[in-house]
Amino acid sequence: QVQLVESGGGLVQAGGSLRLSCAASGRTFSSYVMGWFRQALGKERERVAAISWSGGSIYYAGSVKGRFTISRDNAKSTVYLQMNSLKSEDTAVYYCAASGDSSWLTTKYDYWGQGTQVTVSS
Repeated sequence: QVQLVESGGGLVQAGGSLRLSCAASGRTFSSYVMGWFRQALGKERERVAAISWSGGSIYYAGSVKGRFTISRDNAKSTVYLQMNSLKSEDTAVYYCAASGDSSWLTTKYDYWGQGTQVTVSS
């Protein structure tokens, strides 16, 4: 079992920045692929970014590439999402998730955090 707790959401003006953190507890953090997802009101959940076990491989959705940066600190069992140049369309609840799959590009995630709201005002 892995427990995930997100923090760092809030209200920010368009063009601003936020950094989300997701602290994990439970089984060995470094054995999980970590991802950030978001779900806006009335829309489907979207995978925003993913990072492999050691951080050597990273995926970004096209909508955030060049603006968001995912990173992880295995010693602290924490994954981060640095969000710059925020736009109103980035407004959503952001979730971190952990996958025990053997492929780092998996879309199957086993554990989810409770989510943190990010609101970007224009």
